[in-house]
Amino acid sequence: MDRRTFFVKSIGASALAGSYLAFGKEKDLLASVVPAPGPASFDLVAVRGGEADVMFQKGIEALGGIGAFVKKGQKVVIKPNVGWDVLPERGGNTNPRLVTEIIKQCLSAGAKDVYVFDHTCDSWQRCYKNSGIEAAVKDAGGKMAPGHTENYYHDVSVPKGKVLKSTKEHELVLEADVFINVPILKHHGSARVTASLKNLMGNVWDRGFWHGNDLHQCIADFATYRKPTLNVIDAYYVMKRNGPRGVSVEDVVTMKAQLLSTDMVAIDTAAVKLYGADPKDIRHIQIAAEQGVGRSDLENLNIKKITV
Repeated sequence: MDRRTFFVKSIGASALAGSYLAFGKEKDLLASVVPAPGPASFDLVAVRGGEADVMFQKGIEALGGIGAFVKKGQKVVIKPNVGWDVLPERGGNTNPRLVTEIIKQCLSAGAKDVYVFDHTCDSWQRCYKNSGIEAAVKDAGGKMAPGHTENYYHDVSVPKGKVLKSTKEHELVLEADVFINVPILKHHGSARVTASLKNLMGNVWDRGFWHGNDLHQCIADFATYRKPTLNVIDAYYVMKRNGPRGVSVEDVVTMKAQLLSTDMVAIDTAAVKLYGADPKDIRHIQIAAEQGVGRSDLENLNIKKITV
């Protein structure tokens, strides 16, 4: 597919009590880290207590502002979770208020275009609409792009992969100057937890191979291929069971939290603690750390904790 055809199609497409661990018992861990002297030198920012857009404003400011990541004239691609035909309160998809704020800030920084897409599991039109993401993107001035057919995806090799040696990735990500990974934190029946590493499965076409050939290893393998420019984990509504789609709002805890980092392993380690689990029990995080994707030693990182 040529670039013009793609753009035309894109523009036309329409144990719950333990859930506060990272800001409860783990609160001491985050508070004990000595802050770095400069805002851009934080390895991880953890925000809690506000609306999704306000938390992003505070978090990105601590990382030096959106201008530290997005420059004038660049093409930005944002990859939230939009996989399920459920309302935002169900915790299956990324909070639309967060997506809106990220798009607005990217455009204010001078981005030429800001695209948003996902390879959905339910009907893509219904996922885009009922998640609230499509309207959020339109209102913010971004462009919602489709990812429902194989011709949007192109062969890439994964040189450092141990099981996943190649795959097909969406062309938007391949063409992006800036790639922002915006997963929602939630339970997953196979991977146990969805966070930044797991969210990259929405970039590729053949997810069946991953599920049939050591899912955790494939998640870690793909993370060695290309790291996002920035990861923002939405932990406003957190699904604690019956993931990844959930059954009802009874599966969800309202945490009002958010994590930001350029390091997928660090942010996922913190996210799993926030979720109320032990990162050592999530194999893909451990494998990714061993393969050099990022760092899991939070005690040695510069972490900024913000309460809104």
